[in-house]
Amino acid sequence: MNRISIDPITRLEGHGKIDIFLDEAGDVANTYFQVPELRGFEQFCVGRLAEEMPVITNRICGVCPEAHHMAATKALDALFGVEPPQAAHKVRELLYSAFFVTDHTTHFYALGGPDFIIGPDAPPAERNLLGVIRKVGPEIGRQVIDCRARNHHVIKTVGGRAIHPVAGLPGGWSRPITKAERDEIAAIAEKNVQFARFTLKLFDDLVLKNPQHLDLITSEAYTHRTYYLGVVDPANRVNFYDGKVRVVAPDGAELMQYHPSDYAAEIAERVEPWSYLKYPYLKRVGWNGFTDGAESGVYAASPLARLNVSDGMATPLAQEEFERFFETLGSTRVDGRYTPVHFRLATHWARLVELLYAAERMRELALDPEIVSPKLRAEPGPVTGRGIGCVEAPRGTLTHHYEADARGVLTRVNMIVGTTNNYAAMTMSVRRAAESLISKGRVEEGILNRIEMAFRLYDPCLSCATHAAVGKMPLTLRIRSASGAVIRTIVRQG
Repeated sequence: MNRISIDPITRLEGHGKIDIFLDEAGDVANTYFQVPELRGFEQFCVGRLAEEMPVITNRICGVCPEAHHMAATKALDALFGVEPPQAAHKVRELLYSAFFVTDHTTHFYALGGPDFIIGPDAPPAERNLLGVIRKVGPEIGRQVIDCRARNHHVIKTVGGRAIHPVAGLPGGWSRPITKAERDEIAAIAEKNVQFARFTLKLFDDLVLKNPQHLDLITSEAYTHRTYYLGVVDPANRVNFYDGKVRVVAPDGAELMQYHPSDYAAEIAERVEPWSYLKYPYLKRVGWNGFTDGAESGVYAASPLARLNVSDGMATPLAQEEFERFFETLGSTRVDGRYTPVHFRLATHWARLVELLYAAERMRELALDPEIVSPKLRAEPGPVTGRGIGCVEAPRGTLTHHYEADARGVLTRVNMIVGTTNNYAAMTMSVRRAAESLISKGRVEEGILNRIEMAFRLYDPCLSCATHAAVGKMPLTLRIRSASGAVIRTIVRQG
């Protein structure tokens, strides 16, 4: 049996590999999307003071520290039994909206977008941010850099630091926004709205109007009919910061809504021996292997999933794009809701709809009079013993679960991050793409990149996802003399 390895996989955060096994006829017999790295955050947080978690967990990676900071802060609200003032919620969501703008911009222009803007079969050296700038012009490159810079400035202003925020506290937020800062942030938010609209127009011109790209998006090679999961507000609209978790079936029917604190009753995790990353699935449906359909408990929690579970967007321009998204991709309305779009490459478009929503929501919050209120914290109470915080990270639903003793010392930590939610779906997508694209042993560079596109659309952050220790990590330690000669080798098996 022949083996094809893509190691390392590219344009993602963290490290992973894909092994493809071909049978004697040269067709795909099996694939493995492996995550060999291990971080161990859940284990080494035990024994720490719970109040340290917002600044510990946002070091899990440098891509989405704001998401971990926010989930941890909300978990502390519950752990200490305190409800923050409304102004604190608004300031938190303002920072979080700026974060979403930066993150979705980065993925489209630097990670996922090059496959479309440059082309999936272009040389690897050209499929990157520099290639995108060469294709669309340096002025657009400057806009991308400026977008990231101005929103990181907002994050630093509101959160205390540009990379790892420090302002989140149980019961609220540590730093008020001045009126001068509010005016500056409102102007930045307006620029974000215009940038998001420009990016959607660019996607329309370069992707949707290209018949080959549209055929690729709607092909069976990148289609899965799974359950979808995401946070919605009381009107069942997309919300990144707060709400209930909604799950819909492949046909769009609502399976359930649950409060984030009840996640353990609805989500289970399983382990496969060939990866350090766990596989969550829906308990009500059960685990039936790496298959899709209504009988499989596999679900997706991604930008596409968030649009699929919602009835709409909470801002007007994003709502217009939401409707165009579903109507263009052939969805129909049933009981007033659009049926799900199952084309996984459409996640890139869904991400840009969310980019516009984040920019609009940031503008709304910046113009809210309460955003400059100094009343940003309520006094925490005694430790309740258990606290769960949930937000939508750019990659999917993020849950932090802490348990602590009466002193506030952590006794148990569990985290299910966006990428972990999507691991089963990513595994299936890689396999389907490989099975669809490889035939009779024919493998070319362009084909391998199209297989990578099957995981890249989920924007995985494997550093965030590989935080749970399962057994021991294999290790080889070589001790060398001053001359460089190996004098002793110690091997630990996994």
